[in-house]
Parts: sequence; C-alpha cells; structure tokens
Amino acid sequence: MVERRKADSPWVDFVWRGIGVLPDEPEMAAWTVIREQDGATLFYAGRATVDLYRSETDRYRDNIATGAPSVWIVLAPSEGAWPYLVSAVTADPAEGEAYTEAGANLVEATPMPDILRTAIETFIAEHHVEKEFVKRERRRADPEALARRQHQGDDR
Repeated sequence: MVERRKADSPWVDFVWRGIGVLPDEPEMAAWTVIREQDGATLFYAGRATVDLYRSETDRYRDNIATGAPSVWIVLAPSEGAWPYLVSAVTADPAEGEAYTEAGANLVEATPMPDILRTAIETFIAEHHVEKEFVKRERRRADPEALARRQHQGDDR
C-alpha cells in the first residue's frame, strides 16, 4: 500500500511513501484508491513478492529477532501514468538499505504481517545453516619487501 499526501512545500505537490503490505493479494487493479482521508490518499499499488534466499537466513532471523520485524517497500520512479512503481519488497534489512543507494528510490520499512513472519520463520527453520566464524591470522610484515631496491641499469 502506498500513501500520497499533500506536501507543504513549494517544490513538490505530493509526498509518496510505502506504508504497508497486505497479507493476501486483493482482487483489484494496481493503483486503486483504498481510502481518502485528511489530505492523504491510500492506494493499492500492485502485486509484489518477497523472495527468500538460503544464503540470507541469518539476516531474516535477525530481522525477526528485533521483536518488530519489518519489510522494506521500494518505490522506483516511473515514466508511466503514476510517478512511482513498486520495484521490490524485501525482508532482508541489508537489501532494503542497499536500495537507498539509488537516490531516486523511495524506501520505507513497514511492519511485517504475521502471515509473512510465519512463512519466513518456517523458511529459516528449513534452510538456515550456522556459519562458523574464522578469524584470519595476519602475516607479519616483511621489512625487506618494504625496502628500496636498486634496479638493473639504475645509477643511484
């Protein structure tokens, strides 16, 4: 779901932000108005999937362990009828943060629905493998490698 609110700014007319995800896909077209209230319009912005990867189970686990798990909604600028489109929804905090690097994206962390949390917990239980931390031992510096050497044909 995406909210459009009238901006109190001379530079932009509206402020857009993702405000939540629905646990089930409603039977309505993308960009259907759900509610208009107090200068804000709430839209169903369209369908999105949350892809889960075995290599990221530690991040999903950490997200759920916060006690208030989040999903990140990424809105990317669009040249179409609407100024933004939902380009991604993720439960991986690092991936959500990475989407902020593209300055034009709008990224919002929103509460994770219980049904999604349950599905992610099941995925973690099935696929998580604890990774052993291995501390690498540093090699000692070789003072001869740092010394100035005279090259062949060098008259210094």
